[in-house]
Amino acid sequence: MDRRGFVKGAGLAAMMAGLAGGSTLATATSPAWAEEYSVSPRSSMYRLLVPEIFAPLPDPADHVPAIVIGSGFGASITALRLAQSGTQVAVLERGSRWPNDPWRDIFVADAVPDGRGFWHRTTFTGATRIPVSVDPFGGVLDVSSYPGIDVWRGACVGGGSVVFTGVMIEPEQRFFDHVFRGVVDYREMHDVYYPKVRKALRLSPMPDDIYHSVAFAHSRAWDDQVRAVDYTPQRIDGIWNWNVIRDELAGRSRPSATVGCSNLGNSNGAKFDLNQNYLRYAEDTGCAQVYPGHRVDAIAKEPGASGRYTVTVTKLAPTGEVLRTRTLTCDRLFLGAGSIGTSELLVCARATGALPNLNEHIGEGWGSNGDVGLARPLSSLDVGTQGTPSASRILDEAGAPVSLENWYIPGAPPYDIGILASLGMVLDDTRGRFVYNPNNGRVELQWPDDGSAGYLARAQEVNDKADCRCPSTAPPVPGGDASITSHPLGGAVIGRATDEYGRVCGYRGLYVMDGAAVPGSTGTVNPSLTISALAERNIEQIIRSGG
Repeated sequence: MDRRGFVKGAGLAAMMAGLAGGSTLATATSPAWAEEYSVSPRSSMYRLLVPEIFAPLPDPADHVPAIVIGSGFGASITALRLAQSGTQVAVLERGSRWPNDPWRDIFVADAVPDGRGFWHRTTFTGATRIPVSVDPFGGVLDVSSYPGIDVWRGACVGGGSVVFTGVMIEPEQRFFDHVFRGVVDYREMHDVYYPKVRKALRLSPMPDDIYHSVAFAHSRAWDDQVRAVDYTPQRIDGIWNWNVIRDELAGRSRPSATVGCSNLGNSNGAKFDLNQNYLRYAEDTGCAQVYPGHRVDAIAKEPGASGRYTVTVTKLAPTGEVLRTRTLTCDRLFLGAGSIGTSELLVCARATGALPNLNEHIGEGWGSNGDVGLARPLSSLDVGTQGTPSASRILDEAGAPVSLENWYIPGAPPYDIGILASLGMVLDDTRGRFVYNPNNGRVELQWPDDGSAGYLARAQEVNDKADCRCPSTAPPVPGGDASITSHPLGGAVIGRATDEYGRVCGYRGLYVMDGAAVPGSTGTVNPSLTISALAERNIEQIIRSGG
């Protein structure tokens, strides 16, 4: 059996076992629940598992001085700094605000997903390429499908911080400068803003006791393989609360991050996500409030030089039911809905005449960060449990610069199955663009038909180098996959669609504060640290200058 068949069989077996009896949701069949809550029986079970997300949702005032759209890294930082300056802020987030608990089954496991995992989808095809049926529900991960590429992004309070693998790395200066081309000063970022974010998020590498635990046998095997071909694995910073992971290993918490859970959330709060820091700190000021279940559908500006911004919102239940539609106003509008969300709002506003002065760079410069999912055979008999924090990375500059990160296998059973996974990120200049389709009123991503070909081949080259000299305990592993990215960047690029601090060209009081501002790549590293540091830099300047 080849690697694809091996993973497919293992993943399918686990999935079927879960649906047959291992999943608590498989027992949710009572029609009384469906009648009482006017939702499906399985949605009723979600109500029992996570009642907090079904609580009545607050409504923002009709007018707020500042509105922040989204609640991911850039949005949360913006909200905190505005609130600390005394500005009243409303944070609008389409998804739910999920709790944490060390023993409750709040989020769903990556290997056996259900509706809690995905934003209103009925099927999902992940890294294993196995199509899985799920309930349509307001889960935490939005999978947006475009020709040639699927984009993974957060759909919950805390955004991407809830559904990523926790890696936060500063890029090499030469790669940063290649991407930003002098618009942003690397030394300023390195000396001031990267450290500021590291401190706020308590970033640190994996401690030795956790690295040597049973959960990270695959990490040790990965490091051994790259050392065998003369790479030096570099320990990498993560956003994890290592004490919670120690609790898992010691039986003081329900296992989560130590058994292959990450992309669909960690129930016990093992990830030090934005709900535990920036967002909480913003609310603690008394000047900021987060509004879950508020999807922003359109933005515009009232006529006149001093006109307010209008924000059309739909209030949603977790089931997708529309509760209310409103138009809010604000004096200043901060876009932090992520590369896809922010770009969609701006491109649509320009095309429909709601914001006609937006320039020609709106929608341009989108990239996938050169993401490639890779695998190779496991060469160790030491079997572990697919711990999800990444321990290390390597960097290869023999051709186009590429990094490989030690990764778990998303969607596979929570134990090592004879395969090692890597996330590759190539410094690649392939770019797409967002365009408005007047026939359906949608914003679409135009991605080149062969957009991933070059960086896919380069990442495979580095992965194959580590593969070729290692005696294997598993069958050969073919290829890599660049049809998925969890690192969408660009669409409103800094210095083009905006000035050098995120102020949108053509409009005073309108700002881009998220990954849409980043020019398609963060230089062979995960984008979250750079997005965060850029937001800290930009909002500081915006507040200092009065706008």
